[in-house]
Amino acid sequence: MINQSTDRFTFEITKSPYSFYEEIRSIHPVYKGSFLKYPGWYVTGYQEALTILKDNRFQTRIPLPETTKKYEVLKNIQSHMMLFKSPPDHGRLRMLVSHKFTPAKIEKCRPFIEKIAINLWNSLKNKKKIDVISDFAFPFASLVVAKIIGIPDDDKDIFREWALNLIQSIDFTRSRRSIVDGNNTTLEMLSFFKDLIKERRKSPQDDLISELLHQEKDRKLTEEELLATSVLLVIAGHETTVNLISNSLYCLLKYSKECHKLIENPLLIESAIEECLRYERPTQMMARIASEDVELNKVQIRKGDHVYVLIGAANRDTKQFSNADVFDITRNPNPHLAFGSGIHFCLGSALARLEAQIAIQTLLQNEVNIHLETQEVEWRKLVGFRAMKEMHVHIDDQSKY
Repeated sequence: MINQSTDRFTFEITKSPYSFYEEIRSIHPVYKGSFLKYPGWYVTGYQEALTILKDNRFQTRIPLPETTKKYEVLKNIQSHMMLFKSPPDHGRLRMLVSHKFTPAKIEKCRPFIEKIAINLWNSLKNKKKIDVISDFAFPFASLVVAKIIGIPDDDKDIFREWALNLIQSIDFTRSRRSIVDGNNTTLEMLSFFKDLIKERRKSPQDDLISELLHQEKDRKLTEEELLATSVLLVIAGHETTVNLISNSLYCLLKYSKECHKLIENPLLIESAIEECLRYERPTQMMARIASEDVELNKVQIRKGDHVYVLIGAANRDTKQFSNADVFDITRNPNPHLAFGSGIHFCLGSALARLEAQIAIQTLLQNEVNIHLETQEVEWRKLVGFRAMKEMHVHIDDQSKY
C-alpha cells in the first residue's frame, strides 16, 4: 500500500518523481489515489494518458479551492487563459490564434531569436560562473516573448515575478497565500495589457497584439479573450520556456557523452531537444475531469472524477519507450507527450522548440566550455511542474566533456 499523504507525494515528486511514478504504475497505470486535496485517478501509462488527452469526455479544468470564490478575477482569467473552454468555444479561440504559431510562421522568428541569444551569451562568456536560469534563460525568454507580443523592452523584467506567482497559484501545492498573490498578479497584468492594447489600437506595430487587434471583424477576439491570450503568452511563452532551456542544459551537462555527441554533430539539436522534452519535461501533470462515465484499462472512471495525467510518467513508460530511463539524444522515434495531444495540444510548441534549440546551440557551440557546479540541484516545490530554483555552471576554456 502506497503512503498517500500529500506531504509524501510532494516530497517524492520534488526530489525524484520518476521512481515514484514507477511505484504507482507497478500497481496499475490508472491508479485511484488521494495524494492531493481532490482524490482522483493518477494516470502513469503512456497509452492511457494518450487516450485521455485525445478524448473530449475528459474536460480540461483546474480544480480550484473554495477560497477562490473571493478571487473571481484569477478564476476567470485562468479559465480563459489556458483555453480551457469546451468545444465549440475552444476551437474558435484556437483558430483565431493558432495560425500565428505555425512552424512556418515561427521559423521566420529565427534571426531575431538567434541575435538575442548571441548578444546574451557575449555578455556572459567571460565570467567564471553564472546561474543559467537568472543570467541567461530568463532574460532570453523575456526578450523573445516581449518582441513577439509587442511589449516594450523596459517592461520585460516584471515577467519573472508575474510568472512565478501565477505558476504557484495553479500548482496543486498552492496555498491561500499563493492564491491571493495570484489574484493580485492577475490584476496587475490585466491593467498592464489593457493599457498596451489601447496603445496598439491607436498605433499598430509589427507585433502579435496589433495583428490580433486588426484581424477581420468576424475573426476578432473579444477584449476579454485578447487579454487572456496575452496573459497566456507571457506565462506559457516565458516560464515554461525558461524551464525547458535550463532542464535541457542540465540533462546534457549531466550526461556528458550525449553532450559531446551534440557538440560533435550540431545537426542532432532537434532530436536532442525532443529527448530533453521527454526526459525532463517542465510540465509534469495535466488535470482533467470526466464529463461522463468512462471505462479505461478495466477501471471505471465516473462522471465528475478528477483525473491527473502524469506526463512525466507517461514519457518514461517502458511499454512505449525502450530504455525509458536512459537519456539518448538520437532516440527515434520519440512520440513523447510533452506538449499534450488532441484539441489541447500546446499552441506554442513550435516556438518553444525553436527557442530551446537556439539557446542550447548558443551555449554549447562556442569557444569556451561550461560544466555543472554540482549535479545535486534543488528543484522548486511544485508537483505539476519540474523547475530548478537555480542552476550554477562554471565557464572555462578547458574541455570538461
